[in-house]
Amino acid sequence: MRDLILVGGGLANGLIAWRLKQRWPALNVLMIESGPAAGGNHTWSFHHDDLNATQHAWIAPLVAHAWKGYDVQFPAFTRHLPGGYYSVTSARFADCLAQALGDNLWLNCAVTALTPDSVTLASGEQIPARAVIDGRGMQPDANLYTGYQVFVGQEWQLDAPHGLTAPIIMDATVAQTQGYRFVYTLPLSPDTLLIEDTRYADSPQLSLPALRETIGEYAAAKQWSLRTLQREESGCLPITLSGDITAFWQTAHGQPRAGLRAGLFHPTTGYSLPQAAALADRIAAHVPFDAASLFALTRELSMQNWRAQGYFRLLNRMLFLAGKSENRWRVMQRFYTLPDATVARFYAGKLTWRDKARILTGKPPVPPGEALRAAFTFQRGIK
Repeated sequence: MRDLILVGGGLANGLIAWRLKQRWPALNVLMIESGPAAGGNHTWSFHHDDLNATQHAWIAPLVAHAWKGYDVQFPAFTRHLPGGYYSVTSARFADCLAQALGDNLWLNCAVTALTPDSVTLASGEQIPARAVIDGRGMQPDANLYTGYQVFVGQEWQLDAPHGLTAPIIMDATVAQTQGYRFVYTLPLSPDTLLIEDTRYADSPQLSLPALRETIGEYAAAKQWSLRTLQREESGCLPITLSGDITAFWQTAHGQPRAGLRAGLFHPTTGYSLPQAAALADRIAAHVPFDAASLFALTRELSMQNWRAQGYFRLLNRMLFLAGKSENRWRVMQRFYTLPDATVARFYAGKLTWRDKARILTGKPPVPPGEALRAAFTFQRGIK
C-alpha cells in the first residue's frame, strides 16, 4: 500500500512531494498528473519575506530566477523596492520532480474518482493508500465570494537586450480596462522577457486574442522588438471577498486537499507558493499520517489562514466594490506610497496593527460612502 498519493502535479502537491523526499526518502509517495509534465505551464513568484530561512533553503533548487528588488510604475510615480524576488518556472519544477520521484511520477494519467484512502484510474484500476491529497486546483464553490485576477503571459526572445535589471511587477500606467489592469514583466535573461497582461476583473472570462494584442502593443511602446515567442501561459486566480470557510470544508467530506483546492493562497495577490510551502512543511512534520489526520491538518491550516486574512478580504471588497472599476488603480497607487517594510509585510500576509491603520488612513482613493458600503457587503457571510 502507498503511504501517500498526490492527485494533481501542480505547485502545492509538487512541494509536498519535494519536501517529503527530502525529509523522508523512504516514504512511498505517488504523484498522479493528467498532463504531460508536473507543473503544467506556469511561473510562480514570491518575495524574500514570504518564506523563512529553512523554506528558502529547501526550495532553492526549484528557483530558476532571482533578483535583488523590483519596480512598480503608476501614473504619479515609479518606485524601486528592495528585497529578494524569486521565480519558479514550470520547466525547472518538472525536471526536479521527475528526478526526485522517478517511477513514482505518473504522467498523462487520468483519475476518475478518489476517496481519502484510494484512487480510481480511467482504466478501472483502484490504488489504495494510507492517505490521498486532492491538489487539482480551484473549483467553483458557492461558499466563497470572489473577484478574479485574469492574465495572459508571453515569454519572448528579443532582437536586442531589453536593459531591465529588475522585474516590473506592476506597471499601471497602461490603459485601464476590464477593472484594474497592469503589466507584469520579468527579465529572464538579457534578451528574454516574460510579459504578462493582468486584470483584476469582475468576471473570470478573458479574451486571449485581445490580451495577446495588448502585450504586443506594450512591447512596442517600450521599444522592445519581439523576435521569437517561446511560451505562453494564461490563468484565472480567485481574489477572495467573503465566504463561509466552515461550509467550504464541509463539502470536502473528509478528503485532504492542497493548494487552491484547499483555499490556500494570498487573498489579494493570488500568490500561492508561500502557503504551499507552509503546508508541505506541516505535512513533512506530521509523518507518519493517515487520511483522517491529514484531512484535519489541511483543514486547520486553511482555516487558520482564513481567520488571519479578514483584513485582506476587507481591502478586496473596497477594491472591487467601491468606486468605478476603471479607477481601481488609484487604490494600488496609494498603497505603494507606504514604507518598504509595510509593503513587504503585506505580501507576506503579516501586517501589524500599525500597518493596517496606515493603509486605511489618509485621503481615501475611493468615495468614502462607497468604501463603507463595500466594507459591509457580504457581512452575514463573513466567518
